[in-house]
Amino acid sequence: MRQILHGRYRELAPHLVPLDYTNNPDIKVPMALIVTMPELKENPFRDRIVETFSEDGQGNMSFNDFVDMFSALCETSPRELKTIYAFKIYDFNRDNFICKEDLQKTLNKLTKGELTPEEVRLVCDKAIEEADLDADNKLSFADFENMISKAPDFLSNFHVRI
Repeated sequence: MRQILHGRYRELAPHLVPLDYTNNPDIKVPMALIVTMPELKENPFRDRIVETFSEDGQGNMSFNDFVDMFSALCETSPRELKTIYAFKIYDFNRDNFICKEDLQKTLNKLTKGELTPEEVRLVCDKAIEEADLDADNKLSFADFENMISKAPDFLSNFHVRI
């Protein structure tokens, strides 16, 4: 698997990534190249996915970041791991909570901006109302975990194929 992933990683930037990666682990492929992969190209969260898995948080990925991304998003990855990364991806402002603004960005990406601002606000208000167990007007990881446990298919499309 790691060898297949190295081949995919090298395809993105053959001018940067040597055939023998063992001697140069500090190479990073820029986000602009990672997001063009067929597995991510149509995903509305592609930038957030790559930023979340990149150690620098800017989307530039080392080979280890790349392996981590595919490991967490593969079909056989444990639901718990997918939940952790889904939470991180939807936490746009990186404050370890999913607030209304994060939900609005998420919903706009999922619906490709087809909802009116009022519809988005209503959906986000309802989601917070139903999922916010401690009534602090934002979703903690525990709130998020509880919410998706009630929706078994929530993470079913949260994967990529190699």
